[in-house]
Amino acid sequence: MRPFQLDPRLRADTAEVGTLGLCKLVMMNDRRWPWLILVPQRPDITEIHDLTPLDQTMLTFETCLVAKALKTVTKAEKINVGALGNIVQMLHVHVIARHAGDPGWPGPVWGHGQRDPYDPEVLDAKRRAFANALLTA
Repeated sequence: MRPFQLDPRLRADTAEVGTLGLCKLVMMNDRRWPWLILVPQRPDITEIHDLTPLDQTMLTFETCLVAKALKTVTKAEKINVGALGNIVQMLHVHVIARHAGDPGWPGPVWGHGQRDPYDPEVLDAKRRAFANALLTA
């Protein structure tokens, strides 16, 4: 089995927040939406049902932990969670904070306009805020 490596497309569009028990946690570099992505550190896995039962349980636990922290930091009205994998097949779970009136509301964020990257200082501050929120979630 080859070692886990983050898909290059995810690496190009995100900033690392940290590592949980199962997942690498990254933040989408798009200031339109506060958006975290959990990536189980298991090579060659594309579907949740391909994980072991224990890993499935850990993924659910970590998804809820991240969703709670994201909602706390952003005061979001709704947290969207999805695992699509149509473009990046590596298993990854999107956790997105949504507010009425955000650029895509009430529709999905996928395919809505062009990514709008954070300024580097803001990206780092947001990344640290999410990492700190996970410590108290």
